[in-house]
Amino acid sequence: MPHPHLDAAGHPRPQLIRDPDWRDLGGPWQFAHDDEDRGRADRWMDPATSAPFTGTVTVPYPPESAASGVADTAFHPVLWYRRAIDVARPTAGRRLLLHFGAVDHRAEVWLNGRLVGQHEGGHTGFTCDLTGAVDRDGEQTLVVRAEDQPLDAAQPRGKQDWRRDPHVIWYHRTSGIWQPVWLEEVPAEHITLLHWTPEVAHARVRCRLRLGHWPRRPLTVTVRLTRGERVLAEQRTLIEGQEAEFDVAVPALRHGQDLDDLLWSPERPQLVDATVELRDAAEDTPADRVTSYLGLRDIGWDDGVFLLNHKPYFLRFALQQGYWPASHLSASADALRRDVELAKEIGLNGLRIHQKIEDPRFLYWADRLGLLLWEEMPSAYTFGAQTVERVVAEWSEAISRDLSHPSIVAWVPINESWSVPNPALVPAQRHFMDAVYHLTKALDPSRPAVSNDGWEISAADIWGVHDYTQHGEVLRQRYGHASLRQGELAEQWPGAKRLTLDGVRHQGQPVVLSEFGGATFEPAEGAEWFGYDTVATKEDFAERLADLVAAAVDSGLAGFCYTQFTDTEQETNGLLTPDRQPKIPPAELRAILNRTRA
Repeated sequence: MPHPHLDAAGHPRPQLIRDPDWRDLGGPWQFAHDDEDRGRADRWMDPATSAPFTGTVTVPYPPESAASGVADTAFHPVLWYRRAIDVARPTAGRRLLLHFGAVDHRAEVWLNGRLVGQHEGGHTGFTCDLTGAVDRDGEQTLVVRAEDQPLDAAQPRGKQDWRRDPHVIWYHRTSGIWQPVWLEEVPAEHITLLHWTPEVAHARVRCRLRLGHWPRRPLTVTVRLTRGERVLAEQRTLIEGQEAEFDVAVPALRHGQDLDDLLWSPERPQLVDATVELRDAAEDTPADRVTSYLGLRDIGWDDGVFLLNHKPYFLRFALQQGYWPASHLSASADALRRDVELAKEIGLNGLRIHQKIEDPRFLYWADRLGLLLWEEMPSAYTFGAQTVERVVAEWSEAISRDLSHPSIVAWVPINESWSVPNPALVPAQRHFMDAVYHLTKALDPSRPAVSNDGWEISAADIWGVHDYTQHGEVLRQRYGHASLRQGELAEQWPGAKRLTLDGVRHQGQPVVLSEFGGATFEPAEGAEWFGYDTVATKEDFAERLADLVAAAVDSGLAGFCYTQFTDTEQETNGLLTPDRQPKIPPAELRAILNRTRA
């Protein structure tokens, strides 16, 4: 039998897998632009309507990208997809589910002309129950309408440009279906959500699960945790409602001198396999069974230091845009894995995923291979009630989807005051910043929330500072003093914005240089923006990088995040080229990025 970790590697939902095998719906779909938005009125969702679908798109690549086969980067706010699927009507007691990893931005789904699902939010997934719409065995017609308004500044869009062509630090858009689409048949009584929260110091794991609906009769759930052949825990609990939350004792964690074979870290990314089985409580008959995994590790902060498993841990990060020239924000499973491998090969222990909710398959490889991640909500660009409502809804979905990944060690709901341009002057904007921080902590109290990363810090567990000085000596002056760990900043204004807002008090938060560097050489010809500075040669690039990293390491900082991991369109300030080639030899990069404190 294959190892559970290998089974999870290619699955679009690697922490909740059930038999039988899922069916990938990637590949060619019929496609049409709908620039006049007439498709609903003309009933394009009806199986008999075929005339508009004259094009073909390769799912799950966005139609703006070359990988999709369309490669049309013009404004097309409404997109339609159609394909035939061959399925049988589920037997009694079974349901047929259709899952979408992400559709940007607003989606409607029909099967055989019947509306089966709707979702708003371009960075998180959703599920449609097809059971009632499958009216026969055999071929069915599946249709998806996606709406992505390029000029809507209240829409969380991250680095997707609102102009026709990319400019400054914004990139080509990623519209429509851009993460996997897949079918799955499940029992009527089935698990839809599974959360793991380790509490190493208390020798337990908190498990939370949700069912597809309120159970007709009480169920039991049995959780079994194993590490290789070793059984770490097995526990049975009664479920009488749609959700359950309970602690699973892990006695092996009580042995404080024998934790090395259990704890997860980038240096030892050890995962624990989990099986979760639902049974009818009265008759003890099976209902559902899923496999999962988790990592046993604790995250903390104290006295200005970031803590991993209760020990100081220095963060060596790069900013990761998660963008590929041929496929934009989308990527193949192999490409996602390769980025994790490359980050480790060049000496990083983490990536700050910037303005993107990354594909769960990427998170799996970060878990499996050992890479810390900061997850960040894509920003809107204007403040108002619609922005607040959209961000709160989608950010809540993102946290719920990704909460169980051990690689994720911080949440970043806002970056550089994007969508809140004047929190020092407009009370409502600061209220929103503080509210989304507290929302994050309510949904997941186990991790730090970075709040507004970069400057104008208010409520936050980590003070993330963006400083693009190109001189290591300046970094030493600003962050090299002993009192930095007590939150005393040498300058409140190293850039155009003040670092902390009025009334903010230091309470042991680590200070992290969460964006710095950004130099480039050989900028693209004719580019209007390419980096924060230029250097002439590879040797100059290595010298600049070494100077800045040494200053960050020698300071009182808790870590750094270099801008950026790869060149991305006209932003050519990466450690790697767009096709993932290191700009200087990997061994040299590794030596620079792994420099220890002098």
